[in-house]
Amino acid sequence: MEVNGNVGRFGLEGDPDLQFLLKGGDLLKVKSRSWRKTRFFRLNDDCKTMWQQTSKTFKSDSGFSLEDIDSVRYGRQTEGLRKYTDLSVEDRCFSIIFKSRRKNVDLIASSKEEAKRWVSGLEKVITGMQNLNRQQNTEHWIYNCMRKADKNADNKMSLKELKHFLRQINIEVDDSYAEMLFKKCDRSQSGTLEGSEIKHFYDLLTYRDEIDVIYAKYASTNGQMSSGDLLDFLQYEQREPVSSEYVQKLIEKYEVDEIAKQNKCMSKDGFLMYMNHEEGSIFNPVHKGIYQDMRQPLNHYFISSSHNTYLMEDQLKGPSSTEAYIKALMKSCRCVELDCWDGANGEPVIYHGHTLTSKVLFKDVIKAIKEYAFKTSQYPVILSLENHCSVEQQKIMAHHLTSILGSALLTQPLGYQMPTTFPGPEELKGRFLIKGKRLNKLDATFNNNTTEDEDSVSEEDEAAELKEAEQKPKEKSSNKIKLAKELSDMVIYCKSVHFSTFEHSRDNHNFYEMASFKESKAMNLAENSATAFIHHNMDKLSRIYPAGSRTDSSNYNPVPLWNAGCQIVALNFQTPCKEMELNQGRFLPNGKCGYMLKPEFQRDPASQFDPKNLSVGPWLQKKTLHVMIISAQQLPKINKDKQKSIVDPLVRVEIYGVPADNASKQTHHIENNGFNPTWNTDFQFTVHVPELALVRFVVEDYDAASHNDLVGLYTLPFTSMQNGYRHVPLLTKRGSLIPSAGLFVHIMALDG
Repeated sequence: MEVNGNVGRFGLEGDPDLQFLLKGGDLLKVKSRSWRKTRFFRLNDDCKTMWQQTSKTFKSDSGFSLEDIDSVRYGRQTEGLRKYTDLSVEDRCFSIIFKSRRKNVDLIASSKEEAKRWVSGLEKVITGMQNLNRQQNTEHWIYNCMRKADKNADNKMSLKELKHFLRQINIEVDDSYAEMLFKKCDRSQSGTLEGSEIKHFYDLLTYRDEIDVIYAKYASTNGQMSSGDLLDFLQYEQREPVSSEYVQKLIEKYEVDEIAKQNKCMSKDGFLMYMNHEEGSIFNPVHKGIYQDMRQPLNHYFISSSHNTYLMEDQLKGPSSTEAYIKALMKSCRCVELDCWDGANGEPVIYHGHTLTSKVLFKDVIKAIKEYAFKTSQYPVILSLENHCSVEQQKIMAHHLTSILGSALLTQPLGYQMPTTFPGPEELKGRFLIKGKRLNKLDATFNNNTTEDEDSVSEEDEAAELKEAEQKPKEKSSNKIKLAKELSDMVIYCKSVHFSTFEHSRDNHNFYEMASFKESKAMNLAENSATAFIHHNMDKLSRIYPAGSRTDSSNYNPVPLWNAGCQIVALNFQTPCKEMELNQGRFLPNGKCGYMLKPEFQRDPASQFDPKNLSVGPWLQKKTLHVMIISAQQLPKINKDKQKSIVDPLVRVEIYGVPADNASKQTHHIENNGFNPTWNTDFQFTVHVPELALVRFVVEDYDAASHNDLVGLYTLPFTSMQNGYRHVPLLTKRGSLIPSAGLFVHIMALDG
């Protein structure tokens, strides 16, 4: 039943760690100090799912897919293991962390060696899955569906099993078509498909007419593409100004036929390999790594930012966790929020004050931040402190910040004299910046000005807003808190101040003094005073946070705030939604480092850019965007519990940017085909300010009776798109790649 054995085992045949996983073993599953149960775990033969013995009768609870695993951590690296186990079992512990809201699986092996084998084996298989190219992912997915369809496990496929297999891969066909396909492949007329007949069936199934048409148009050298033919294709169709040397490298990299490679030609199989790799992706591979100038002042960048980072769910009663910080930081979030309150035993805690959300120790959060801050990005992390603590516990906070973060914590301005502007992300690599209240001006660090050990300052805008909402109408509060000097002195480039007007800020605030705006205030300023807001953000940082009424942890649209040059547009990272998808798209390029350089017209003091009124200026680079949605491949089933449930896909293309550019268009839906639906539908959009535009592709399962279900999506900046025939990968609503799924499109962005 196997199409390609190497794909089935990710090239790990004979690997002792893989054999260990396939054999399986007993592990102690930990849920609390009293709940510890021995469970048998093993890797299924598909090398894609884990099976676990369970006391429950529900089938769906008996295992999980390795594709759903975010990471495997060795040691007591989760809150659960630290809380419910002793240090003596440190080297026997490991945890499986999932991409979704599914709870971590905390496990204890019988020995240190066994724990390391589990971790090593799982990491090898997960890495193998991630390293599959799209063609291999397709083979692996189809191979697994074939195994499931082979009910009697005889490595043969009957007509009944073939019909079951087609439903598995999201195709609904009538019986006559299935029988025709079966007879065409059953060359031995044995009534079953086996060996080469299954391979023939696979080739018929994965045949892509649209690729054949494109290839045939340029394959003018004995039925193949010569290097000259490929050069013509790349220059004319793909609009890539490439050289003959580049073409030869592509042939060397992707051609699977050695004779064709020797003849400097590309076969159809090689061409398909090229189309399925990053050079054939809609996302420009030049933008995959750090490609922007990272030495501009910090306020010249959009900064990926989180609101109430400690929360895993809603704002009123959900859990607070160090895990929420880890997840945000691993998504390259560069500004996290810490709501700090007095805790028991003199230890400050973090939680959403005056709510039923659980509490987590401040020091545990700082340890987690220290551990994970720079795993995906080396650029600075801003710790936004919302401080409600007594002076005594503020001193404890300062101690933890100093002792845990060490030299990575910025406690002095860079250089030997008072700065007049921010340093850049490059200069601040690997550093932590504290955002919060400060008792005096920053120049006090150079002229030896002394302050009292403590003093009163106004509360953060967000904290004051929360307090006002809780007070009775006639009650008044000074909204003042006492601030410890030890904590105050740690605030260098991000001193929190109250915002009054742009004129007041310009005349009274230094560059390092920044305001936080609730979303309604910020949206109003972006709508009615955009140019002034943009100029304010040329000198200072601005932080935006969601309204207090968003108790469900929903999000606001970040695009109007980016249009106004706001840098720290804080969102609820724990909530899968369109707004977070736009955030993921905004920060997709530049190495996913969490910093994106703003366009020049949002940084130049002479600029009069207004997103609403697009007068002539450098921002006006009008483009006509032609998008043809050609086809889709291997779309996932939405309702996996119903075998006969087949996707009826449609595709929507959306543009987000300045108001004049916002648009949305969609295809018709295709009935009962999620495997290889074809649309060949053309769309045209006018984009006036491409440097601020995001393009979003959404695939939905059409439902006439209720709202459509999401199948997959992908968002990227307009300026990071490649022209020509391109593959569009698809992500889940939580931002994980759907391995074998994708769209095939034609993109052409023309001037004017």
